[in-house]
Amino acid sequence: MGFDTVAGTDIQYGLISFDADGNERPEPTGLMTDALINKATAEAITNVFFFCHGWMGDIPSACGQYERWLTAFMGSSQDRQAASSTFANFRPLLIGLHWPSLPFGDEELRSGGFGAQDGPPPPDVVLQAYLQRLGDRPEIRGPLTTIIEEARHNAAPDELPPHVRQAYLDLNDALGLKSEGVGASPDADRDEFDPQVAFDAANDQSASFAGFNIGGLLGPLRQLSYWTMKKRARTVGEGGMHTFLKRLQSATAATDTRPQTRVHLMGHSFGTIVVSSMIGGPGAQGVLPRPVDSVVLVQGAVSLWSYAPDIPFHQAGPGYFARLVADKKIRGPLVTTRSKYDDAVGVFYPLASRFGGSATFGGFPEFGGMGTYGIQGADDISRDTGMLAADAAYAFEPARIYNLDGSQYICHKVGPSGAHSDISGGEVAHAIWAAALASAH
Repeated sequence: MGFDTVAGTDIQYGLISFDADGNERPEPTGLMTDALINKATAEAITNVFFFCHGWMGDIPSACGQYERWLTAFMGSSQDRQAASSTFANFRPLLIGLHWPSLPFGDEELRSGGFGAQDGPPPPDVVLQAYLQRLGDRPEIRGPLTTIIEEARHNAAPDELPPHVRQAYLDLNDALGLKSEGVGASPDADRDEFDPQVAFDAANDQSASFAGFNIGGLLGPLRQLSYWTMKKRARTVGEGGMHTFLKRLQSATAATDTRPQTRVHLMGHSFGTIVVSSMIGGPGAQGVLPRPVDSVVLVQGAVSLWSYAPDIPFHQAGPGYFARLVADKKIRGPLVTTRSKYDDAVGVFYPLASRFGGSATFGGFPEFGGMGTYGIQGADDISRDTGMLAADAAYAFEPARIYNLDGSQYICHKVGPSGAHSDISGGEVAHAIWAAALASAH
């Protein structure tokens, strides 16, 4: 917590921590956001690099992820030398964010029923895990208990019992989850929630998760948890992190003695929602003191149409984050990565969104993730290209969108998420550096 140093290195970064309600957790010495702003101004920081994880449940997991990312990022001597040559008096500040964001754990997807050897944890453990993730309130505990108690004796029915179906509907309402179509906010861009359809779809897709069981009676619960984490990502981004970004930019504006500090944002998975919401603010209509300098969205668990000015389905209108481009809130490149080996985005995203089927347009589905398709439907999209080797030169330009096919490098599958988190290589780090360097033009 606070300022930390990556083991065995001189790489220091600051860690901001938020709780499940979207509130910053204070450090013993005060708020970390205050300390970071003070550091940025007192030490004449030239470039802030902000990183946001996605699918992480606790602080140790987040720290482990940041250590791997930052080791690769700061370990690129060629890119660091280029930054020193590009940015006068180059002095970076590295920042990470932790927010509770794990929709379900791999241990819940093991084959077998409750209590089976090497199977999933017992019902009381599952109940406590979901209460911690979703919130321990009576309106949540009640239907959640009904669902998990039924799963104790009837884990894989042919169809949902009526009382379980109603419990799922009640839980969906208690979580405040909406279904407003592809042009809605990231936590509401889905079809109408039907527990039976969600149950059937999860059972049909279980084979795609390398032997892990995403179906059964708890299949719709995992989907609701997934959407809750997307809602939490938007809450954290539009709230406290948007405020932090505005304060940071105001505190590091140009003066007579120093140029303004550049701010570069990177988000992974659900973290792409946090980062996009940081820029957009409430309802994606907030105002920043100045544009951010570069943005990289790595294996985004957010709609491929979310930045489109006019989504080509059902008169859906603009994507939720379309104003970020229209209002020129990103001065430098906006870069995405995608991989055909990412099962979390390639399989689970459309499963959790498309309860009643999906249309297509130009070869792209109505409901699909950025980590599979990149950004589509937006203006200023440069030709999609492959991710380059860590020593190759990109030709990024400011105010352009680049979709990088990272399948060559984001390819090592682990667990049901596939290669979703295989992003700690030098190639991804190099793309982040390249976006930042292009912002100087």
